[in-house]
Amino acid sequence: VMKVPRTPRHVFLILLASSVRAQVNPEMCRYPLGMAGGQIQDEDISASSQWSDSTAARFDNGDGDGAWCPDIMSEPGALKEYLQVDLRSLHFITLVGTQGRHADGMGNEFAQRYRIKYSRDGSNWVGWHDRRGGQVIEGNSNAYDVVLKDLEPPIIARFVRFMPVTDHSMIVCMRVELYGCEWLDGLMSYNIPDGHQMIHRGLDVYFNDSVYDGAIGLGQLTDGTWGLDDFLHSHIYSMWPGYDYVGWNNKSFPKGYVEMIFEFDHVRNFTSMKVHCNNMFSRGVSMFRQASCFFRSGSEWEADPVTFRPTSDRASQIARFVTVPLGDRTASAIKCRFHFADLWMLFSEVAFQSGSAVYNTSLTPRDDPTHKVDDSNTRILIGCLVAIIAILMTIIVIILWRQVWQKMLEKASRRMLDDELTARLAVQTQAFASHHSSLSSDAGSTSNSTYERIFPLCADYQEPSRLIRKLPEFTQFTEHLGRIKAQCHQCYGAPHYAEADIISLQETSDSNTYSIAAVHMNLFAGTDSSMREFPRDKLTFKEKLGEGQFGEVHLCEAEGMLDFLEEDLSVERNDELPLLVAVKTLREDANKNARNDFLKEIRIMSRLRDPNIVRLLAVCVDTDPLCMITEYMENGDLNQFLCSFCPLLFSYSKLIGMAAQIASGMRYLSFLNFVHRDLATRNCLVGKNYTIKIADFGMSRNLYRGDYYRIQGRAVLPIRWMSWESILLGKFTMASDVWAFGVTLWEILTLCEEQPYSQLSDEQVIENTGEFFRDQGKQVYLPRPHRCPERVYNDLMLSCWRRNAKQRPSFQEIHAQLVESMA
Repeated sequence: VMKVPRTPRHVFLILLASSVRAQVNPEMCRYPLGMAGGQIQDEDISASSQWSDSTAARFDNGDGDGAWCPDIMSEPGALKEYLQVDLRSLHFITLVGTQGRHADGMGNEFAQRYRIKYSRDGSNWVGWHDRRGGQVIEGNSNAYDVVLKDLEPPIIARFVRFMPVTDHSMIVCMRVELYGCEWLDGLMSYNIPDGHQMIHRGLDVYFNDSVYDGAIGLGQLTDGTWGLDDFLHSHIYSMWPGYDYVGWNNKSFPKGYVEMIFEFDHVRNFTSMKVHCNNMFSRGVSMFRQASCFFRSGSEWEADPVTFRPTSDRASQIARFVTVPLGDRTASAIKCRFHFADLWMLFSEVAFQSGSAVYNTSLTPRDDPTHKVDDSNTRILIGCLVAIIAILMTIIVIILWRQVWQKMLEKASRRMLDDELTARLAVQTQAFASHHSSLSSDAGSTSNSTYERIFPLCADYQEPSRLIRKLPEFTQFTEHLGRIKAQCHQCYGAPHYAEADIISLQETSDSNTYSIAAVHMNLFAGTDSSMREFPRDKLTFKEKLGEGQFGEVHLCEAEGMLDFLEEDLSVERNDELPLLVAVKTLREDANKNARNDFLKEIRIMSRLRDPNIVRLLAVCVDTDPLCMITEYMENGDLNQFLCSFCPLLFSYSKLIGMAAQIASGMRYLSFLNFVHRDLATRNCLVGKNYTIKIADFGMSRNLYRGDYYRIQGRAVLPIRWMSWESILLGKFTMASDVWAFGVTLWEILTLCEEQPYSQLSDEQVIENTGEFFRDQGKQVYLPRPHRCPERVYNDLMLSCWRRNAKQRPSFQEIHAQLVESMA
């Protein structure tokens, strides 16, 4: 008989067989399964509904604009909307990650909580719950950060659904990733008797399968967690005694064995089975005495079982794996009978080693003793592989050598520029320090002649923006960026997936405005049923307010608007006079994206209902140009209202009352998770009896062009109202709105007599933002207005400008404090 040499296929099968022998370890089985990396194809991602044609629900897709956003707004308690991922095969999933949509600083949609459903066959769905029965998973608190959650217990599934959960009506957007590894067992379900209860010295010990996921499902025997030697203790903190094991009492089984049935995904060739058993014989618990396994490939069980008797061990009470050889039997289902050796039998894990069965009735080389295999092709293949490896190694060496030379040249160039850079920093710092000392009498000693190196704490670290990089004093910071990232990784283990950059707003050809709040707050489909078409011929042009991102903004009179709405608008009804409204129009030559954004704003504003938020009244969308009609109070915006009247007309209580109304409106927006991003007195409108409503018209008016700072000719930002993290990191949150509210309150109490930081140029305002970032006591605060009590300035206004965003008050707290100060 001639010996058949091993071909690469034989080698591959040997390597595969050795790899599947490894038991699943949840601590190691944490690899990303391909949402971010692209291994999961677009056709494998589906949803109950989505705003756009593509779900785009992947991590780290550049500017953070792509995400899955349901087509309708999530309602409290509703679980109709879901994002589904098909992994194409069974996987052991130990970890999930979620991220919101920030659109490079222009969006703020995320799921605060969600649930997960999964399926192994696509038809039977199971809701995941933790080891205590909880089903809701805490998600994101902002649109930037990636939140990773361990699934305890892990799940075995092919299909996974993410289902947002909300407490109030709101919009969510999600990007997701799954972590785990392929489930090589192929085990789809097992069917075992219910576990029993033991009474041990008056202590109730429960051996039930508490995480079993269905009538025919999987549970603790496949969760990758092995029980301890002492079954009264558990790997899982604060769980009941016996939690890690599923166990049975001999007295309940007259035949003396426990029967288990295991179903697999397809016909497999089984080599062995591993069973983790407890062996604490001092308490009446021992390994099984005998295992008899039957096999089924079709509809009937085969008559001849495989029988195995493990060696009895009465010397050690250590729990262990017992390997049952299965003799390379072929089957799609296995029925095993485990015979008792003592009063109790406890299992914590069962795993199978197998390979896919291959059926071939033709004669193979192994069957034909006269067949001689030609291995010349194998030799050629091996030679090609060796050559390819050598070429790759050469390329890697060349790349590494070039990188070394590049770093050496960079270091040399830095040394040449050190003297010049130090001189520039000294001059710039001294100029700013002298200006600082002239602005604030409370300032301490004059700042040093050079800026110190910056080493931000790991917890607060974010990559700085392109805007901060152009400031000379941050050159030293960028040199240590890689080192700081490494330090943060060591501090916290998991990488930071969502490092923000300064927002880069794309504007149309004739637009020079900063895109704000409502347009990018959230997405949802379906125009509100209350939004009716208003006749265009009943709109009379009065004044052009300005030009916005979408087109022009006009002040108009709407004839018959109150009768058209047939509801109270909290305005004084006068049937003889038309209603004053603001009309936003979309340019007729606007592109498709601008048109979609315009319609998004309509859908968003149609759902906002608050006494202190400007309301969308009607639309004109039957023909071009598209129009939205909103409230416009007769007293105009708050900035001009405060400037135009005698200061004696405004008492402190009236001013605080105005601020409280703004805080109330922002509190409403914060409940809906909406970030305004341009809160200021110019964006607040005034009605009769000092009624204040938050709007977004200010940036479209030429009057306030000086309030916005242009960045590299593309985007404009209200930097004097923005928090340090918004300017330097492009990060807009409710906390950054709180910062802007503090500036708005300062405007109100100064009666808008001057612009915030009016003594500083735009560049110096940005420099001052850097001082907030460094937090070395050199930052300049807006001074206390003379109408503002010290308590309000110290306890409220300064708290809005705290460096740590988490330490700033919420709008609910601000509103309560303002109401209290009015008393």
